[in-house]
Amino acid sequence: MIDSTTAIRDTVTSGENSSGSWIIEHIVDSNVLDFEPFGTIHLPSFEINLFGLSIHLSITKHVVFLWIAAILVAFFLIYTARSYKKSLIPRGIANLIEMIIQFIRDEIVTPTIGEKYIPSFLPFLGTVFFFILTCNLLGLLPYGATATSNISVTASLALLSFLMIQLAGMKKNGVIGYFKGLIPHGVPVFLLPIMFVVEVLGLFTKPFALMIRLFANMTAGHVVILALIGLIFILKTPFISPVSILFALFIYLLELLVALIQAYIFTMLSSLFIGMAIHQEH
Repeated sequence: MIDSTTAIRDTVTSGENSSGSWIIEHIVDSNVLDFEPFGTIHLPSFEINLFGLSIHLSITKHVVFLWIAAILVAFFLIYTARSYKKSLIPRGIANLIEMIIQFIRDEIVTPTIGEKYIPSFLPFLGTVFFFILTCNLLGLLPYGATATSNISVTASLALLSFLMIQLAGMKKNGVIGYFKGLIPHGVPVFLLPIMFVVEVLGLFTKPFALMIRLFANMTAGHVVILALIGLIFILKTPFISPVSILFALFIYLLELLVALIQAYIFTMLSSLFIGMAIHQEH
C-alpha cells in the first residue's frame, strides 16, 4: 500500500506514536520514497526567495507520483490515437480506452452539456478522468502513494474545473450575461442583492465540494487499511492477524471500486457544472 508492513510495525511498536498519529505519518506527503527493506530514496529539497517570500519547490513523494500518472496517461492516450493509423479496429488497451472515452462522451458529456459541445469539453473531461483514475490506482500499488489524497492536488484539480466552468459560461452567454443569468427569473427586487451574493458563493462551493469529496474518499480508505493492519502490532497477538488481514483485503478491494467511482464522480460533476453554466435558462 503506502509503506511496507515492516515500517508500520516499527512505528507502532516503538511506543512513540501510540495515539495513532503514526497512521497520518504514513499518509501525508514527504521527501522520501520508502522502499523498505530495500532502502529509501531522499528527494531533493530546495526553495527560492521571490520578492521577500520564501517559496518551497521541493520534489515530494506525491509530486513524483503525479509525474508518473501524467506520463502514463499521456503514453496510453497517444498510443491509442496512433493505433488508429494502423487499423480502425482498436485492440487490447486501445480498445479499453476507446470504450471509456465513448462512455464519457455518451453518458456524461452529452446528457449534461449537449452533443454540440462534445469537441469543446470531451478532451478536458476525458483527461481529468484518466488522470484521477491513474493517481488513485497508483496509490494501491506496493510502495505507491495516492497523490489525490493530498488536499493541494485535489484543490488544483478543482481550480481547473472552476476555471473551465466560468470560461464556458462566459463564452456562451457573455461576461455580463453570465453573471446576470445567475439570478433566477421572477425574484423580487428587494431579494436581488441577497440572491446575487448567494449565487456567487455557489460558484465557489461547487469546486470546493469537488476538492473535499475526492480528498476525503481517497484518504479514508488508506486510513482504514493501515488501522486494521496496525491492530496486529498494537494488540500483539497472532489471533487477530487473520481478521485484520481479511478485513484489510476487503477494504483494499473496495478501494479499487472507490478509485473508479471517484474519478467518475469528479468528471460527472464537473461536466454537470459546465452544463449549468452554459445552459443557464434551464
